[in-house]
Amino acid sequence: MIARRLLLGASLAAPFVTRAQGFPDRPIRYVSPFPPGATNDNVSRVMTRALGPRLGVPVVVENKAGAGGAVGARLVAEAKPDGHTLLNASAGNLTIAPHLSAVGYDPLRDLAPIASAGEAYSLVAVHPSVPVQTLPELIALGRRRPGFLNYSSAGIGSAGHLRGALLADEGRFEAVHVPFPGSAPAANSVVAGDCHLIIDPIAAPHVQSGRLRALATLGPDRWDAFPDLPTAGELGIGREWPGSGWFGLFAPGGTPEPVIARLNRDFNDSLEEAEVAAALRRFGLKPEPISPAELGRRVAADHAAIGAALRRLRIA
Repeated sequence: MIARRLLLGASLAAPFVTRAQGFPDRPIRYVSPFPPGATNDNVSRVMTRALGPRLGVPVVVENKAGAGGAVGARLVAEAKPDGHTLLNASAGNLTIAPHLSAVGYDPLRDLAPIASAGEAYSLVAVHPSVPVQTLPELIALGRRRPGFLNYSSAGIGSAGHLRGALLADEGRFEAVHVPFPGSAPAANSVVAGDCHLIIDPIAAPHVQSGRLRALATLGPDRWDAFPDLPTAGELGIGREWPGSGWFGLFAPGGTPEPVIARLNRDFNDSLEEAEVAAALRRFGLKPEPISPAELGRRVAADHAAIGAALRRLRIA
């Protein structure tokens, strides 16, 4: 009886072992759940160029935008768990959006963590017509003129959405959220003067060109690209905000462990390449090789903390 059970278990596991040993055996779909030009899309294209030669097959970016990244995340969650369909998730796809609507996937069960491209810095930036030079001045303006300020974001459930709400809450002022289908059009709306404020790394080139004015950065420390710009934390703002900005690679839940291990190794090795690291830093990331288990713990912790914050803010 025991022998038969062992034989049956081996036969059931055999397809997964064989599949893992032959992985990859065809091109890999690398889903970016935001439009072209968004930070998520930019990170995806850097990583696919690095991963293709290591994996020996084409790794192709597919933009599947919608619902704050939830459309693309659901597509991957429902895909065959063989490692050939992957998700380049922003933190918001897995830790914010699932609290706001029925996204069709459980981020802690239906997606398997693989690796992280790193922590993402963000800029708090305004259109030059907004009469403030610092973040405290922005908060003071918001208090003087309730409901006057608005902020754009990459969509409902994005990191920019949450951070704008947290800033207004901590600053005790009202602000109107204006969601867009991706960070690129959100930033363009501020450049055009249609919106006042954005909190997103994609604001960086607009600040460098003078089209936007940066007030502060968000991140683990000062952003190398803006060494003279204070962090919000240095100004006493945002120190207790839940979660963080990060980009991570995920596969469908149930993907074989050998496939996850192979992808983690090649992804982390890619982060060690000088050209890859430099490109990610240009897009506002601090490259950070971590294990699948570490990424999984981060997702679970952020998901719980952000859920509590959204309920407190009466957003969820």
